[in-house]
Amino acid sequence: MEAHAYLGLKLLHVLAVVLFLGNITTGVFWKANADRTKNPVVIANMLEGIIRADRLFTLPPIILILIGGIGAAVVGKYPILGTGWIFWSIVLFIISGFAFMMAVAPAQRKMLALVRRSGESLDWAAYRALSVQWEIWGAVALLTPAIAAALMVMKPAIPGLRDLLPR
Repeated sequence: MEAHAYLGLKLLHVLAVVLFLGNITTGVFWKANADRTKNPVVIANMLEGIIRADRLFTLPPIILILIGGIGAAVVGKYPILGTGWIFWSIVLFIISGFAFMMAVAPAQRKMLALVRRSGESLDWAAYRALSVQWEIWGAVALLTPAIAAALMVMKPAIPGLRDLLPR
């Protein structure tokens, strides 16, 4: 029964990661496409869609990633802080969350507000400044969990927190 629980939690974890990373990646694609149009209506629609998709396909999978990942580690008897690939994946996941909450989400809201109040005469310099911030921090928010996913698959022999602490 324990093996079934482990595999079920691992499957939940993997599916949630796929949904999470997939939504983040497609957001980059849709933003680039909308920005190329230089049409404020299209850009506003894209930003509204990305914000809505984050609520539906990014935030809920975070809970499932944590339940599945931590649950699988506990059931599989992996010491979370002592297993390097688990510990560093959690660190990267936390960095991603901070990048999203502190920079990406606020930039999205500011870009949307700017586009909505601009009408046809969008201040492209202001939009571009926010967009660059979104792109930089969005890359951090995307690459860190992608690296974490690679660590989870490759399971390299890297030190965990316990190995780094003095004994």
